[in-house]
Formats: sequence, structure tokens, C-alpha cells
Amino acid sequence: MNLRHLVFFQELAKTQHMAIAAEHLGISQPSLSYAINGLESELGVPLFEHEGRNIKLTRFGKSYLTYVNTGLAKLTQGEELIRQLMDANTGHIELGFTYTLGQSLVPSVMSAFQKASNNTKISFALTQGNSFQLLKALRDDSLDLVLASRVQKLGDIETSKEFLFTPLVKQEIVLAVPANHPLAHKKNVFVSDIAKYPLISYSKTSGLRPLIDKILERSGISPQIRYEVEEDYTVVSFVEHNFGIALVPNLPQLKQEHVKLLHLTDNYAAHQLYLVTKINQFMAPSVTRFRDFLIHYCASDINGYE
Repeated sequence: MNLRHLVFFQELAKTQHMAIAAEHLGISQPSLSYAINGLESELGVPLFEHEGRNIKLTRFGKSYLTYVNTGLAKLTQGEELIRQLMDANTGHIELGFTYTLGQSLVPSVMSAFQKASNNTKISFALTQGNSFQLLKALRDDSLDLVLASRVQKLGDIETSKEFLFTPLVKQEIVLAVPANHPLAHKKNVFVSDIAKYPLISYSKTSGLRPLIDKILERSGISPQIRYEVEEDYTVVSFVEHNFGIALVPNLPQLKQEHVKLLHLTDNYAAHQLYLVTKINQFMAPSVTRFRDFLIHYCASDINGYE
């Protein structure tokens, strides 16, 4: 079905006069007649009937006009939305990030970004999850940008074939223990000290899990994993209630009244976080602007998130 012919039909229904409608449309009357005849043949019903020198809609035409008006209005709205999305100053960004990054980095960078006068009308929709979930949403085009750990595979597919991982910040891995724990007041704590205590660990789908396993393996520890959970503050809550201890990213805003975060003297592994985008992904100008701002922001203020 020819979209222009629907516009012709809409105009003729409005004017109910062939010559006037053709003039408004900037086409000849024969061209308009040809278009309407073709539309009627395609639908198999008459849309107009003659009434003296004028024409009027048939009952089929009246019913059809309702849907044509709605459809063309929706298309117009869609075109306007695309124009807005392609305007670097009024676009929309679907941003996904891991739970830890919602504590400080994401609110900080969004606040700094929107302080610029040409960014105030750019809107965000925010999604949190583990790295695996976020990369899957990025692959499915539900997200524009993702801030997450590196995941090696999604199903059977190597992520390096689909995504570009740009390093942003590193987070120190620390040991979380209850405030009354035997390790809480030690001057120097080593990874090997973990071996004798039950451990709260991250689930196997977490981007942090491979790093935690690597730290323990490097020290020759076979951990006593009591529970596996998803999110940082859930891990810390289980530690607070004496279910075990845990290796977690440094959480600078955590109030250490019931849980102590201890630096590990012999751990040199850090949690690398990335800006993840799809390879050869088309980005709206506002998304590109925020991506570049984010990379520059983290490079210049990186010490605040290590």
C-alpha cells in the first residue's frame, strides 16, 4: 500500500472536492483519481461516491478514514520522535550499570553531564543488573550504553566478537567482616586469613565472580562458600548478620558500624569496570556525547573511584 496514496485519500476526504484536493496536494486531478482508484481496487470497496459535482465518503470510506488518520498521526509522531532523538541537545539515553556503580559513579557523572547548558534536556532511563544481564540487554538493543564487568561469553558467543570494552575505572577488592569479627582489628590482613571462615560469594553470573575466584585460587584457598548472592549490599548484609565474610569492591559510602571493610595486604587484583558498547553500533548524537563525556570524566577523576 502506497503511503502517499493514504495522504491523498485523507486530503480528499477532508475537502470532498477533487480539484481542491489536487491543488492542495500539488498534483494533477488525473493523478489523484488514479491514486484513489488504485486504493479502492486494493481494498475492494468504494471509498467515495458522487453527489452532484462534489463527492462524499461512503460508509466504508468513513470507517477507513478513522484508521488512516490514526496511522498517519502515529507516523508523524514517530518522525518527530526520531528528530528529537537525533538532536544532540534533546536526545534520550538508555543506560545500564551494575549495582556498585549506582552508589557513586553513575549519579556523579550524570550530575556533571547535565550541568552543561546544552545537556539539560537530554533524558535518561536507568537499568541496574549484573554484568551478564546488562550485556544481554545491550545485545538485544534495549540499552545504548552499559557500565559493567567484562563477561567472556554470552551463551556460546565470545563477547569480544560483539562488544567493545573500554576500561573506565578500577575498584579495590576488600574484605568485609562483621564489626566483632576476629579479623576486624588486625593490623595486617592477608588473603590466606579467609580460609578458616565461611564465605559469602557472588553468584556465578556476576561479573565479579571470576575475579573473586582468581584471588582465592592464587592464594591456594578452597573457600567454604556458605551462600551465593547477586548484589553488593546483599552480600554485605549477610556479612553484617554473621553468616560469613566476603570479598567485595570497596564501597566508600558504606557506614562501617556493623561491617568493617579491610584492605588486603597481599592482594593486587582490582575489579576493572568497563564502558561497553556494541561493535559497529549506530549511536544517536546524545548517546555519543555522553559516552565521550563519561570516558573523559573517568580519566580525569579516576582517583575518586579506585
